[in-house]
Amino acid sequence: MTDHGKLALAAPFALGGHTLRNRLVATAHATAAVAAGAPTDADAAYWRRLAQGGAGMVITGGTAVALDSTVPQRYLTEAWRPEIKDAVRRRAEAITDGGAVAIAQLVHLGRETLGAGTYYPPVSAAAVRSPREASAPHPLSVEEVRRVVDAFRISAANSVQAGFDGVELHAGHGYLLAQFLSRVNNTRDDEYGDRIALLAQVIEAIRGEIGGHPIGVRVSVEPGDNSGLGLDDLIELLPRLAAASPFTYVNVTTGVRNTYVPGMATTRPPLLGSVARLRAAVGLPLLISQGFRSTADIERALSSGADLVGMARPFMADPDFARKTVAGDERAIRPCTGCNEGCRTFEPTGSCSVNPELGPPGSPTRPAIPLQLARPGSRGGPVAVLGAGPAGMECAMTLGRAGTEVVVFDPAPEVGGQARLAALGAHRAGWQKIIDHQRDQLADLGVRVVLGTAPTAAELAAYPRIVLATGAREAVVSVPGELHTLTSTDFLHQYTDAVPHTPRVAVLDDGFGWWQGISAVESALAAGASEVTLITPGNGFATGLSPENRTQLMNRLPGAPLRIVPLTTVTATTSDGLRLRHVLDGRESTLAADVLVTVGERLPHRPELTPAQGQSIHAVGDCVVPRRMAHAIAEGRAAAETVGVTPL
Repeated sequence: MTDHGKLALAAPFALGGHTLRNRLVATAHATAAVAAGAPTDADAAYWRRLAQGGAGMVITGGTAVALDSTVPQRYLTEAWRPEIKDAVRRRAEAITDGGAVAIAQLVHLGRETLGAGTYYPPVSAAAVRSPREASAPHPLSVEEVRRVVDAFRISAANSVQAGFDGVELHAGHGYLLAQFLSRVNNTRDDEYGDRIALLAQVIEAIRGEIGGHPIGVRVSVEPGDNSGLGLDDLIELLPRLAAASPFTYVNVTTGVRNTYVPGMATTRPPLLGSVARLRAAVGLPLLISQGFRSTADIERALSSGADLVGMARPFMADPDFARKTVAGDERAIRPCTGCNEGCRTFEPTGSCSVNPELGPPGSPTRPAIPLQLARPGSRGGPVAVLGAGPAGMECAMTLGRAGTEVVVFDPAPEVGGQARLAALGAHRAGWQKIIDHQRDQLADLGVRVVLGTAPTAAELAAYPRIVLATGAREAVVSVPGELHTLTSTDFLHQYTDAVPHTPRVAVLDDGFGWWQGISAVESALAAGASEVTLITPGNGFATGLSPENRTQLMNRLPGAPLRIVPLTTVTATTSDGLRLRHVLDGRESTLAADVLVTVGERLPHRPELTPAQGQSIHAVGDCVVPRRMAHAIAEGRAAAETVGVTPL
């Protein structure tokens, strides 16, 4: 634990007539707990819990300003509608009651559809097609642009009247206001050909409605030398905008749709090295966002000239992120891994793979039911957890915090289970963060962890309650022939040593396009493979990933010696290659390779235990059915709660 009295992040900050209790900002995000355009009670509960965790300022996201900026599911808050003010007021009060300054971010998507479809034609500054869309948008007329200004004005007024302390204008991530700022997208020759004109008019219109309440502007550094809105562009535009239409603060982030939520391959804050340059260009309060996780990086940003530092997913992983960081208790923070799974799928609302307390509407936690293998008896005493992966460690952590005596057994020499294996892959080290967190928490709780050996039946008989969290094993894919063949599990354990001796790597995927095959590919490339070929019976590459993860993966691969062979399987191997067969027309071909890596089905690995008299046994995680990290952690927590209430 550090001396928090010396942390710059713990200092209060004055902003637009408000005093933030610290320099940590929960930047705009949303959980989609919205019905027919209005925030629900579940939405208010989420923001209340987050604000109670100590953030100095909380910015809500997913708030649209006009009908043509909505999606059919209507999970964006429709801020222009006065009839939803009571629902918005509950959201605002949830934040301010928790001690944070409440800011509503307002957005018009413009030509971006979020990949979700729309009832209305996408619009923009000009008929310039987004790289993420199939068709060019409708170019707004001058009169239509002025209606956009009015939409922002009305939405801002409604938000402040409902109790928000101020608003933030989303002029980043490739959305409408950013489209007008971009020299590539804004090709107009009228008054709005001045790239700052629309945003300046929006600020002036809102200032006339809300007076001295804070108005923030969020901008993003868009990737690519020819993006039209790079760092140099922002450094040119922001001082002009501030002079033309003064606003309260600027929030600078990076990326566009599918890249602005970086995955595990992004290991440091992308803008950390640019803070000093931004500080020199911008005279108003500067909020720097994206990729911040550690106290060291936050402090470096502040010492480089930032006034505030923002993050979103870390608050989803641990709503007490700010409180723990300010207290210097970084070790206690449940870390965001950057997996981009639960927080980006919205099934039905945003969740978090590592936070079992973030449940869907109507549930206080993520739903999970451990598998009961033997009925609870009347015996009291300690709990044995078999398996030190995420499910087993989560169970033991929960029991340890409740004061229950618990011992964790695992025959592996290290904790982590399947997550540790996944973390061995190139660009997948984010999983190691949750493993390290759980391991450290068990140590701090004094929970005994026995590694490198499996308990005997006689030893287990001494434990009235047993939780099996023994994970899964990869099935061997039978491919006849002579070529050296490895499972993806074995390959991840040895690729750094193996690839230099077998530089032509072929990967036979299972067709589901998930991380086992992708990690084998990226790990082979990272180890210097001269040729990598992914063969899949499926119809493409990485088809199982979220749009964010798939886009960022593809952005890493240009120039790599990688070939994808879809709709194909391997029938046999030879001493120097593979025999392939197309799954539709049956056509056969050959491929030269030095090693074949197979992706097999993950099968539950559960020991057969005969319960002693009065002994209860439950199973959780992959040893029930192999699934995702979220299932393992939620079921581990649920198992602890189940065995913890067993009658003694």
